[in-house]
Amino acid sequence: MKPGIHPAYGPVVFRDKAADFAFLTRSTMTSDRTVTWEHGNTYPVVDVEISSASHPFYTGTARVMDTAGRVERFERRYGRGEAR
Repeated sequence: MKPGIHPAYGPVVFRDKAADFAFLTRSTMTSDRTVTWEHGNTYPVVDVEISSASHPFYTGTARVMDTAGRVERFERRYGRGEAR
């Protein structure tokens, strides 16, 4: 890698306020805000809208779409397509 052209890569806390969940990882993202982590060190914090703690797929609250019902509803609304 060329020296001096890559962003700094270091520890960052990503925080999902909706789920009251945070995790410490390494990233090139930066922030002016900081947070004191569990062991007393201070790290930059990045607030995220959604994480594995609040995403419906990971929490088990995802709805399964009824594709057959959607096709039937489309056919009722617009009729069955005629072959031309």
